[in-house]
Amino acid sequence: MERDSANGGIGGAARRVAEHARSVVRLELQLAAAEIRKKVAAFGVAIGLGAGAALFGVLAIGFAVATVTAVFATFLATWLALLVMTGIMLLLAAISGFLAVNRLKKSKPVPDLAIQETKRTLEAIRR
Repeated sequence: MERDSANGGIGGAARRVAEHARSVVRLELQLAAAEIRKKVAAFGVAIGLGAGAALFGVLAIGFAVATVTAVFATFLATWLALLVMTGIMLLLAAISGFLAVNRLKKSKPVPDLAIQETKRTLEAIRR
């Protein structure tokens, strides 16, 4: 029995299969890394929006205290201006909080595409 030396025989075929498998694994890892980078960036935006909501909430509390103080100090138009500003700050806090919650719900730092591709690759190898 003569081996096909041009193609490397069974040993050469095994090496090529191993090289292809390593290449597939390397590509799967690159896909997972890219997907995680994208999801972590979205998660960072959500955290930033949440921090903004917290900041506006703290400022709203400050304006609410200033409003109550102005109301007790004088019953002139100054308190009305402070009350309007408090309402605006609370509105900004609510909008930022809503956006943060929506972004957090949408961003899961799990590489779903890479996991699905790995499952498909394993199924293809098993066939």
